[in-house]
Amino acid sequence: MKKVATNTIDAGLLAKMFLAGAKNLEVKKEWINELNVFPVPDGDTGTNMTLTIMSAVKEVNSLTEVNMYNLSKAISSGSLRGARGNPAPSWLYQEDPRL
Repeated sequence: MKKVATNTIDAGLLAKMFLAGAKNLEVKKEWINELNVFPVPDGDTGTNMTLTIMSAVKEVNSLTEVNMYNLSKAISSGSLRGARGNPAPSWLYQEDPRL
């Protein structure tokens, strides 16, 4: 059996990957707008996605300690707080009491 090398992603690398993806999304925003995609063909999908992700970027950039817990919390809460576009169901906005 052939051994496969495994690589791990730590919180610092994941943060860099997320920020790079957000930058790429921002650069491609107008191209995505032109796709005129689901759920409503209104031409602002790229703008809404960018505004949502850039809110999460703000949260990630404000972290003083980058670990998986803090990073995932920053990405999820930043995305939720900055969400733009068509409304999400109300249950999505409830804070998880276990966190």
